[in-house]
Amino acid sequence: MAQKAIREYDGKALFSKQWENYFSGFHYGFKSVLVTNGAELLAKAEEHGFEWLKQEPLVAKPDMLFGKRGKNDLVLFKTNKPGDVTLEEAAKWIDEKISHTTTLLSGQHGTLTHFIIEPFTPHTQEQEYYISATCVGEDDVLYMSAEGGMEVEDGWDEKVNEVVIPIDMSDADMEHAVKANIPADIPAKDRASFESFAVAFFKFYRDMNFAYLEINPIVMLEGNNMAILDLVARLDDTAGFMMKDVWGDIEYPTAFGMEDQSPEEKAIAEADSKSGASLKLTILNPLGRVWTMVAGGGASVVYADTIADFAEANGGSIADLANYGEYSGGPTTSETKFYADTIIDLMTRTKDAKGQDKILIIGGAIANFTDVAKTFTGIIQSFEENAQKMKEHNTRIYVRRGGPNYEKGLKDIKEAADRLGLYIEVYGPETHVTDIVRMALEK
Repeated sequence: MAQKAIREYDGKALFSKQWENYFSGFHYGFKSVLVTNGAELLAKAEEHGFEWLKQEPLVAKPDMLFGKRGKNDLVLFKTNKPGDVTLEEAAKWIDEKISHTTTLLSGQHGTLTHFIIEPFTPHTQEQEYYISATCVGEDDVLYMSAEGGMEVEDGWDEKVNEVVIPIDMSDADMEHAVKANIPADIPAKDRASFESFAVAFFKFYRDMNFAYLEINPIVMLEGNNMAILDLVARLDDTAGFMMKDVWGDIEYPTAFGMEDQSPEEKAIAEADSKSGASLKLTILNPLGRVWTMVAGGGASVVYADTIADFAEANGGSIADLANYGEYSGGPTTSETKFYADTIIDLMTRTKDAKGQDKILIIGGAIANFTDVAKTFTGIIQSFEENAQKMKEHNTRIYVRRGGPNYEKGLKDIKEAADRLGLYIEVYGPETHVTDIVRMALEK
């Protein structure tokens, strides 16, 4: 499946156009504009139908295909009246942001060019919910949680209910499966509404040929009013020929920071766009000696922070960390091999200036649905093709993983490395998620 990411604005606009066809029992007051600078925002406020820009408190944020905007301090809003964000303040903030290079916590950097501006929605945290749908293998999977917002990834297994919906499942069976798996901690006052919305959401996701659709959070207000605060969406490009009129003139923008990407980063981004999995790569220092293959977006942040801390504590520096990225979401064996080939090729281009060993961290938390043995098969195939180069650079490999079929995966990768003469240490979920970083950097 070829996936193309779209802007949050375009995803919300598509919701708005189709709202009555799927969500007629709810009200969604779509108010949103997309601009590239402050002057454009001020001009938009003078157009008919956009008077609300001058009348309501606003929220402004970049709309450039990256998440965690709140954690990157890239959301402008205020909750303390009379200090609400005004039109003029939003325009000034946008012009300040486009005036310099922005670096995200992930290491991506570039110039902000597009911003989405909307009315501020007063609400409580108890009114925030999470819902998403994606394609995993031959099935669709719906995810629902009574907790929305930035922290939903923490404790995912405990917070999020997962519903596997085969492509040939009838609508009646789908509705039954969704309603039977509504999170138990959704309050009784919202439960019936959330059930109806979740069923309609999945129908909308499938009918509109999304490859991935996430609202985090969806806010349920009084009187069946809904507010879509943050949205992430990718369309199935192979359906473009039959969805042209429905989708309309949707833009497929280049991902933030891609303009300055290396050929390897662009190759991984291209593979990511064609996959139902998530493949990400940012090269921080091509001469660094510590390289990572981390499963999961949250885990990738934790590993990067831990490597930086341990490197500095053991006589090194943050520059030892060569890359940042992830492979997750159930990548195929061939996708994982391509990702591993890319990392190993970059890692073995130059010897360490101090003559130290190269280190490859293959880490991750406990997978939800990714078959560990299947992905490790791709890594093993890469080892077999690149073993000699890895040995020439004295590469030490440290593995920590859990999840479906992890015992076989760990056994296979250990046996393969031993057979190829590669140094490897392998650990399962009994070992703390980042303890392999300490083992590697304290040696």
